[in-house]
Amino acid sequence: MSFVTLEQKGPVGIITMNRPDALNALNEQVLRDLDAVLDQVEEREDILVAIVTGAGRSFVAGADIGQMSTLTSVEAKKFGAYGNGVFLKLETLTKPTIAAVNGFALGGGCELSMACDIRLASEKAKFGQPEVGLGITPGFGGTQRLARIVGISNAMELILTARTIGAAEAKELGLVSHVYPPDELMDKALELANAIASNAQVAVRQSKAAIRRGLQTDIYTGAAYESEAFGLCFATEDQKDAMRAFVNKEKLTSFKNR
Repeated sequence: MSFVTLEQKGPVGIITMNRPDALNALNEQVLRDLDAVLDQVEEREDILVAIVTGAGRSFVAGADIGQMSTLTSVEAKKFGAYGNGVFLKLETLTKPTIAAVNGFALGGGCELSMACDIRLASEKAKFGQPEVGLGITPGFGGTQRLARIVGISNAMELILTARTIGAAEAKELGLVSHVYPPDELMDKALELANAIASNAQVAVRQSKAAIRRGLQTDIYTGAAYESEAFGLCFATEDQKDAMRAFVNKEKLTSFKNR
């Protein structure tokens, strides 16, 4: 049995963390299953956008403390490096990703959501990096992504106090974009995913790549990435079709994605 499942609804792939009896806690096998599913999403041309969510009442409650409690320093470093590698693969997928956070997103769960491009939350969602209360640091990118998303001061406070916050505060900090009633979350995530999927996918993916690459460098290098992406789009059929339709005051109903 895989602890991570992939379901497709039209152009949208739904990745579900599926270990509900353990609140979807991340152990090595869960990470390996997620790694394999991400490869499937990348390879399948009919999946244009991916949603990441959790089965049951949790998104991901964190890494598996039972497994981690007996690790040596060397083993822990290896485990952290592997988890970071999987989350970097998620972050750098060519296809846009949306986290639909339906419950607990603590520790590794918060880090999983931050590796996605857009985060939506249920009103019942809880976020936090509680690791210092367990005598460790965040291990799957929390010290790096949280500061980039909510700013240094807010990240320092959340990580150093190990405080858990609700969905409303997460939205106020900019950790999530929108908060919805629990029974509306997946519908809203699918609505957003389909809106992204309806646009020209070469342009969508180049835009994502330019944003992601630009975050890792200075504004001058980032602007060069953008110019490269901008120019590449002018070699696509979608650019020619869309601009021709615009000039002729016609409505383009679909893209060829090439």
